[in-house]
Amino acid sequence: MPSAVRPVRSATPAVDLSRSAVSRYIQLATLFRRRIEQGAWRPGVQIPTVDELAAECGVARATIRQALDQLEAEGLIERFRAKGTFVRAAPAGNRLWCEVETDWSGLLRSREGAEIEVLGEIQGIAGSAAPGAAIGTPAASYSHIRRRHWRDGQPFMVADVFLDERLRPKVSDEDLRSKTALKLVAGIPGVRISDARQTLTIGTADVETAAALHLPLNAPVAHVHRAAVDQRGQLVLVADGIYRGDVVRIDIKLR
Repeated sequence: MPSAVRPVRSATPAVDLSRSAVSRYIQLATLFRRRIEQGAWRPGVQIPTVDELAAECGVARATIRQALDQLEAEGLIERFRAKGTFVRAAPAGNRLWCEVETDWSGLLRSREGAEIEVLGEIQGIAGSAAPGAAIGTPAASYSHIRRRHWRDGQPFMVADVFLDERLRPKVSDEDLRSKTALKLVAGIPGVRISDARQTLTIGTADVETAAALHLPLNAPVAHVHRAAVDQRGQLVLVADGIYRGDVVRIDIKLR
């Protein structure tokens, strides 16, 4: 058990949970998780009591317990009878091991130690039915391939890849299990990528995403939309990936 220290007191103003339709205990679990991730609640340190958190957040003690149950299930805290609740020691190494690349060479590079699971494929998706992109002319039809990316036994990203169906015979099953989305098309002989875009937005996990990534409902996630156009102006690839928000890092070199 960690050595006893004085509980951390939060200087945050009273939390207003009334403006969201998300369950209050989920909102609080997200808030408390962020405090741990940002170091406000440090490893080995006792957090405020249930009564103190209930007073701070203006909710019933049962709601606080539900939120803490979720953090305990994630391995972020541990409880000791008559002693209190403590933040668990941070795991060795850097948790933010999944970098969303921002340059072309990085987007083509496979992540070390990552494994790709092909969840399914549907062919013959009409170009008008595929996700839109701000660049290129839609292909006549696409193959829709759903993949899940793993590392160290943990899923970190699930993606829907729409590949120009004319190019599908040139992409092997091994390619689908080993290559990043953009590398699937960039490595095809005769295909030259003339334009490619990437857009990132922040959201929360819905029921399907939470199940696929082993996350609590409404946990933070990063949506990454990628599109690639060939030398003829054809939109040959659209990839919509959803990353776990707790393992993502974006580094951008400014100069």
